[in-house]
Amino acid sequence: MDFVLVAAGSFRMGWEHGLPAERPPHVVWVDAFLIGRRPVTNAEHERFVRATGAAPAPFLGDPAFSDPSQPVVGLSWHDAAAFAAWAGARLPSEAEWEKAARGGLEAARYPWGEARPRGTFDRPPRVPATPANAFGLTDLSGVCHEWCADWFGEDYYARSPARNPGGPDSGVRRVSRGGAWRHADPWSPVAHRSSLPPHLRYSDYGVRLARYPE
Repeated sequence: MDFVLVAAGSFRMGWEHGLPAERPPHVVWVDAFLIGRRPVTNAEHERFVRATGAAPAPFLGDPAFSDPSQPVVGLSWHDAAAFAAWAGARLPSEAEWEKAARGGLEAARYPWGEARPRGTFDRPPRVPATPANAFGLTDLSGVCHEWCADWFGEDYYARSPARNPGGPDSGVRRVSRGGAWRHADPWSPVAHRSSLPPHLRYSDYGVRLARYPE
């Protein structure tokens, strides 16, 4: 798996035009980290299944979801965390995900800028499928939701710490980021937040890994 180093620094998280849970915009500092250049694919997840005896991704029997180069989808948060641990990695924090996705473009609507791509997908596309951002990351919108480590808090931005925020201590839903193919409008703005109870497995939920620098 190909990882990109994101340098330590501050950025403006959230946006003033978003939903209440995406406001207020606030400046946070995030330590350096590594993040996957694209989501985990079916081929990569299959190696985990063969090595550990874990259950295959639940939609692989459908030809629309079985291409080795598609992002693996249908993972619960617990499935995603188990895969990440096996791979010597972890799930990114929500702040890490947004800092990486912005690619230094603090005010842009999408990871790659302001232009909304044409068209939509009728299934998870082979990756890479979208323009890269300035950090070289692809598939951050329009492809699949990506699980983050954090619990979701509707009002968390109003009380977020200014350094390495990690979400509330507990909750009922885990954060996910990135627009997904199954939506009528898959092209979510980079600051958009979504969430899901961690035990659910949806056909538009995948995972992108993160690691601490060595």
